Amino acid sequence: MKQILALIPLALLAACAAPQMDEAPVMPAEDTCGAAPHAALIGQNANALERVFLMGQVRVIHPDTAVTMDYRSERLNFIINGDGQIARITCG
Repeated sequence: MKQILALIPLALLAACAAPQMDEAPVMPAEDTCGAAPHAALIGQNANALERVFLMGQVRVIHPDTAVTMDYRSERLNFIINGDGQIARITCG
């Protein structure tokens, strides 16, 4: 009986475990945030964003930057890699 009682806290901790970060959210097939016109920026230095007029919700995500996990289909995300270049552009 003591062995079973000892396992209860472990089971509760497992239920509270953080979600896996390697699971990407499902993205819609359509370009809901207007990312397509900015595709030419991929591979350029992140400073290139200073010369682009961007309207609406925009988020620039550098490595190790904390971001909210809420999904907003109209939000434009610029993902910057470790070299300071624009690696991806996504909606969400």
